[in-house]
Amino acid sequence: MNEQKTIFITGTSSGLGKLTAKFFAENGWNVAATMRTPEKETELTAYENVKIFKLDVTNINQVKTAVEEAIAAFGKIDVVVNNAGMGTYGALELAKEEDIDWQFAVNARGPINVIRGFLPHFRANGGGMFINISSFMGVTTAVPLGSLYNMSKFALEGLIEGLYYELKPLNIDLRLIEQGGSKGNNFRESIVWNEHPEITAYDELTNKLQSIMAGADESQLDDPMEIVNVIHSLATRETNQFRNVIGATGNQLMQMRSSMPIEEYMETMQRFF
Repeated sequence: MNEQKTIFITGTSSGLGKLTAKFFAENGWNVAATMRTPEKETELTAYENVKIFKLDVTNINQVKTAVEEAIAAFGKIDVVVNNAGMGTYGALELAKEEDIDWQFAVNARGPINVIRGFLPHFRANGGGMFINISSFMGVTTAVPLGSLYNMSKFALEGLIEGLYYELKPLNIDLRLIEQGGSKGNNFRESIVWNEHPEITAYDELTNKLQSIMAGADESQLDDPMEIVNVIHSLATRETNQFRNVIGATGNQLMQMRSSMPIEEYMETMQRFF
């Protein structure tokens, strides 16, 4: 009989994180589901094989506690999914200092904190896997006013690719998922916009991008279950692909970017705005 596997997932209060937690629980995995406000959770508490832990990935003490409690609850963690993330958009000049730091803290430093928290456990067990939810904006730039978000995802891509070389000898695997817009993740609604009432130089571009985002057809967004299925295939080692670009838009942009000089690519994308 196969040993029951355990997966640790950050950011499970909604969207992709919650969907992934439910899918793995329903497919026989133990799930350590983490979120900033576990007292508000009502759905995941219904699963016997799901345990919920309080975790803000930017809080190192909370990371340490959540890792220790999850290991104590399940004995062994096999796969960690770094899913928690956020986005700030708008002109860099208008960004608040705290929002700049917050963007990096959640999307880049957060995964660093979680990875460092689990490395002793994975080393002791002779292996493990980190699956990291990035974005195709981390390997290409497709819209204006996303420099801070892009920065955080480019940083995540560089972190995980760089870690490959030091963790491969320890049998610790790393995977990246470059997702795009997906249904039900409320990304547009949760964007923090950089604004300043006295600076209008960026208003035209900002209004245009906000209009494009607001008018995006839901049917054109990716099915989040496609992402969940890729996470599952990586966790079960049905595939060992390092970088996984999901969705037609991301794959088209990747192909476009790789087919022309960067100057031509950026000029081409600029014309859309």
